[in-house]
This record gives sequence, C-alpha cells and structure tokens, in this order.
Amino acid sequence: MDAVCELGAGGQLFLFTHLPYDLNANRSGEGPWLSTATEALDMGDRFESSGQGYREGFLWKRGRDNGQFLSRKFVLSEREGALKYYNKNDAKEPKAVMKIEHLNATFQPAKIGNPHGLQITYLKDNSTRNIFVYQEDGKEMVDWFNAIRAARFHYLQVAFPGASDTDLVPKLSRNYVKEGYMEKTGPKQTEGFKKRWFTMDDRRLMYFKDPLDAFARGEVFIGSKENSYKVLEGLPPSVQGNHWRHGITIVTPDRKFLFACETESDQLEWIAAFQKLISRPMLPQEYAVEAHFKHKP
Repeated sequence: MDAVCELGAGGQLFLFTHLPYDLNANRSGEGPWLSTATEALDMGDRFESSGQGYREGFLWKRGRDNGQFLSRKFVLSEREGALKYYNKNDAKEPKAVMKIEHLNATFQPAKIGNPHGLQITYLKDNSTRNIFVYQEDGKEMVDWFNAIRAARFHYLQVAFPGASDTDLVPKLSRNYVKEGYMEKTGPKQTEGFKKRWFTMDDRRLMYFKDPLDAFARGEVFIGSKENSYKVLEGLPPSVQGNHWRHGITIVTPDRKFLFACETESDQLEWIAAFQKLISRPMLPQEYAVEAHFKHKP
C-alpha cells in the first residue's frame, strides 16, 4: 500500500510517509509489521520533532567481506546532509558518509533474509554502493525508512524551490525496476558467459556476482532511443560458447552488451523493462549522468 499524505499536529500524514504494504493484510513473515494504522501514521511525526531532522540508533548491518550482520550505530542528520554509520560506538570518525542527495532506501526482505530487511544505496565515486540492514523491531525499521524519505523531501525542497510537493514525492525513494539473474559476456564478446545478478535502478543497470554484494562488478547507462540506445531480442550469430538460450542485446553509442536469460519469460520481462526505459526521453540531468558514467568491463 502506498500512502502519500501528511501527518502534522492536526492529524494529517506527512507527505514523505510511505506505507509499503496493506495495513489490513496478514503480513506474518512478509515484511515490516505495524499493528495499527495509528502506529504507521506517526512514523514521520517523530522525525520532525526529534531535533530538527536528526535520528540515531543501532541497526544490524551486513559486513561487506564476511557477510555477517553486526550491530552498527547509524546517524541521520539533515543539517550535515548525510547518513553516517560507525563501526565502533565510541568512534570519532564514521566508517561511511552517505549524502542525502544520492540516498535511496527500499525494503528487500527476501533478498536480505529478514522480514524487516532494508537495502540502502548511495553513490561513491559515481558508482553505486549497497548497504544491507535490518532491525528486529519492524516499526523501528519503518521509522528509519521514513526518516530517510523525510530528509530527502526537505533536501529536494531546497534543491528544487519551484517544484510542487506532489512533484517531489516520487523522488523520495524508489523501488528497482527489475532484478534477477542473467548471464553476460565481456566487451570483446569472445569471453565466456558468466552468471550475474542484475539490478535495474532507473537508467543504471548494475550487475553483481552475488545479490548482496556491496559494489557492482559493472554498471551500464541505459539512455533513450533518440540517443541511439536500443534493445534487440537474441544475440549476434557470431557469439560462441555455452550460455543460456534466450539472448538480449543492448546497443549503446559506445558498444553492445550481450545478456542471456534462463527462460523465455525472463527474457520477455527484461526486454519489456528495457523498452519502456529506452522509449522514455532523457531528462536534462540524465545527460549529465550519462556524460560522467563509468562503463565497466
């Protein structure tokens, strides 16, 4: 359930508050839990009144290298324009600083293996960095999610003073267009195909060796048809080697990217997602992203 409303002193929901499921549904084990609508509606309220856009607490964070979840202190500060986390409670310097400008959060219970699992992403050196966290208290986790949305909302109000609140709300957080396994080969198209986990985050197509990797092995910018991007069913006849049967070719101004799907249904879903994106004209800010994008082998 997507609720976009406002809750202030008069009992209205804040614009940034997002209810990621049906409050009336039986959600045992499916995702963040809230027992009543009242509990859901005040999650943004506490962020507003907790010290001018400041929140801190402990979340279980997955280690980048060992995959273990350890308790880490997180601090979200609108004044500093960042979400930070610390490896030690008494550490003076944060382990990572994530600017609110590039921050995103989306619930990923199945991927993380916890009903309250949240995937947080940000840009580091123009590449996407993933952080996977959870809290045993589902309500606490939803509070963090909406605190991030609140911080994003207030940042965007300053960054785009002429934009209406209705225009800003869709930019607060986003779910991924599509995720799943495909096989890929390298730029020479003579390398063997390797199975990778793919995530389509708007115009960024990222691929990982494992769905819970902190960094992508590579990222591909997907532009529009007006800029010579297109998607083709199948692979070039010259392609050799063992690979899944259902191919996809992405044509960009720089090169062709070759992917293979295990099933025809996966292939059709990916092609539909690519076509929808490519048919959408690029926005001015997306040209800037394209210009600075790193195509990794």
